[in-house]
Amino acid sequence: MLTFLIVAGFLASFIDSVVGGGGLVSLPALLFAGLPPVVALGTNKLAGTMSSLTSTISFLKSGKINFQLVKYLFPLSLAGSVLGTFTVRLIPSSFMKPMVIILLIGVTIYTLIKKDWGEISSYQGVTKKTAILSAIVSFAIGFYDGFFGPGTGSFLIFAFLMLGFDFVTAAGNAKALNFASNIASLITFMILGAVNYKYGIPMGGAMIAGALVGSRVAIRKGAGYIRPLFIGVTVLLIGKQLWDTMH
Repeated sequence: MLTFLIVAGFLASFIDSVVGGGGLVSLPALLFAGLPPVVALGTNKLAGTMSSLTSTISFLKSGKINFQLVKYLFPLSLAGSVLGTFTVRLIPSSFMKPMVIILLIGVTIYTLIKKDWGEISSYQGVTKKTAILSAIVSFAIGFYDGFFGPGTGSFLIFAFLMLGFDFVTAAGNAKALNFASNIASLITFMILGAVNYKYGIPMGGAMIAGALVGSRVAIRKGAGYIRPLFIGVTVLLIGKQLWDTMH
């Protein structure tokens, strides 16, 4: 079972390190291992946090994270996730599924229509308007990740593409903010005792390896690799949310 989880963790992290969506692989694997749903979520968050930290460091070392912008948005994403995690204990998050499906479809269609989008960076730096919008979006998506979660990576990448970043830097920026929101959720699951370390740590180790390989491939191959992967994962997320809603 550990071997199965290690392989699943590597594959999940390879994808997740670039465009998110790794939970489509890792979470079902943990449920298949026999973990209760809440513990599976907490264990997945432990392994995923290890993965997102590795990806963030890899993108940062390669200069594919705009540190001047992200350093201000990181605490906002963290604070949003903390609030979202506490809110989900008071209000059921299931009502968000239809809205998330619509948003993901919109993201996919927009990306398909704008064929050259993200090939070259047109980012002109921070203005007062972009600073305010970036702050609001970072907090809101952080809240969403703590409250519900699916598609967080896609929404973050889309937001950074709208600011004019190329796909690789958008993915790096998104991974840094995703790491911030992951920390808050992980701490909450740990406090609740909903983390299986026996499975989570080995799977997290495999995810570190997957994140290193995945982020390096993305940095080397650029937008031509990330764009179709982004679209593919977003379509899978749409399918998963539709399935969950119907069942």
